[in-house]
Amino acid sequence: MVDTKMLKGKVIVVSGAGGGIGRDIALAMARSGGKVVVNDIGASLTGDGTDAGPAQRVVEEIRGAGGEAVASTDSVSTASGAESIVQKAVEAFGQIDCVVNNAGILRDRIFHKMSTDDWDAVLKVHLYGSFYMSKAAAMHFKEQASGCFIHMTSTSGLIGNLGQANYSAAKLGLTALSKSIALDMQKFNVRSNCIAPFAWSRMVSSVPTRHARAAGPHRQDQADDAREDCAVGGLPGQRWRTGRQRTGLHRAQ
Repeated sequence: MVDTKMLKGKVIVVSGAGGGIGRDIALAMARSGGKVVVNDIGASLTGDGTDAGPAQRVVEEIRGAGGEAVASTDSVSTASGAESIVQKAVEAFGQIDCVVNNAGILRDRIFHKMSTDDWDAVLKVHLYGSFYMSKAAAMHFKEQASGCFIHMTSTSGLIGNLGQANYSAAKLGLTALSKSIALDMQKFNVRSNCIAPFAWSRMVSSVPTRHARAAGPHRQDQADDAREDCAVGGLPGQRWRTGRQRTGLHRAQ
């Protein structure tokens, strides 16, 4: 791997690391000398199904480049799953130094059509999942008087976005969670920060641009639904056909 070793000796858990931004974070951590737990249940964009393949492929990519990594397919959406992920790091590498809360799903719906299941599923992964992962690692960080949390927020939460009330609420709640963790754990030399990255990954496939049809029938149906509802609400349909005028509001992870 690249010979910059800023993270040499550090153990990092990256959730949702089987693809997209999570995969790139895991690879970057390994290139910097970190030992990585690649966590991903291999679910669809909406959180359905499981597949051990994505996490294992990233592990093999890291190992093939000379790094150290293990795979985890436990879910962050339960306290027991999060504890198992953290325990995997301790068992494999003897410690845990950083948690990157990146795992996420989408259930985009215009608000009046959003079901309670759509609401619960998204909050369970993004907000509860980040709480569960942070809580599972917190005692380890306290005892060793060091540690770092990195949480993935989004401008969908910081600004708001059409069709993403569930995702937006989770992401803004996560920002507040991070601030409070930082205040509570600063005396133990533990840091907690949020970042709001952007990438052209499947997590932005619900943005109803002119490319939406390439994302598949399900995503296109949601894009058409959003356009229809926006037109009823009096918003210019052209914004949704091109996606150019609303780019600043589409910073989903």
